[in-house]
Formats: sequence, structure tokens, C-alpha cells
Amino acid sequence: MQRLRLKADGRIVELRDGQEFPLAAVTAAVPSAIASIVSVAADVATPPAVRDLRRRARLTQLEFASRLGVPVETIRNWEQGKRMPRGPARALLAVIARAPDAVFSALAKP
Repeated sequence: MQRLRLKADGRIVELRDGQEFPLAAVTAAVPSAIASIVSVAADVATPPAVRDLRRRARLTQLEFASRLGVPVETIRNWEQGKRMPRGPARALLAVIARAPDAVFSALAKP
């Protein structure tokens, strides 16, 4: 069974014997699920403008922070360029850029 890993920079590598081997470029033969991952990974590699995402969702900083489960200071820092979203936050923002309603409904507290 082939083991793959999606790297933070958007590359996909194969894991063999404890080492990483880069995969060739995605081709039409690659399943569409992997192509979707690569597409989102490309978005993660270049983080979306948080302010634009928040404004498109018509949310205040406080509302956006609450829905994401982060302090409002985090949103302010991202928007002002004092800090950049990293890791899971970058991935979440990339998905919000494509399907905000789905993300916000999934994150909604019961």
C-alpha cells in the first residue's frame, strides 16, 4: 500500500522506509480526490486574505473569531499582517475561501 503525505508547502511525497520521495506532477490518471487535495494545498501554500474572507462572509472580527474558535486578537493580527495563519488555520481558511457556508455550519455549536 502506498503511503502519501501532504507537505505544508503543497507537495505530495511518498513515504518509503522512513524516507520521503516526491511524487511527479499530478496527472489525469490521479484520482480526483488527490487532485482536490492538491488544489486545496495550493491554496494553503498562499494563505487567503483573512480580511477579505471575513468580509465576504459578512462577519465582524468578533463573530469570525467566535465561529473559528480563536481569540479575536488572532484575527486582528492576521488581518494587520502582524502574524500569518499557520498549519491547520491556513488549511481551514483555504477551505473557507471555497465553501464558507459548509465550514461555518460544520463548526456551528449545537
